[in-house]
Amino acid sequence: MEDKTILSEIHKLVEEEHRLRSQVQTGQISSDDERTRLREVEESLDQCWDLLRQRRAAREAGQDPEGAQTRPRSEVEGYLQ
Repeated sequence: MEDKTILSEIHKLVEEEHRLRSQVQTGQISSDDERTRLREVEESLDQCWDLLRQRRAAREAGQDPEGAQTRPRSEVEGYLQ
């Protein structure tokens, strides 16, 4: 997966995040539905950013960025900030 593809996915997820927040404000979806889907979107975003960082680090180290793999959500969400 190319960096451009990952960035495109990030933009789509951010747009969905904004759409969800707007829908809850207008009463189109419930707060519970928003929270559930937002959590999924945020976890997917974290995975995308992690993959992008892996690819950039590999490139900077002179390695093939194609070796980077999407890590499981449980792993990515367990990182300390």
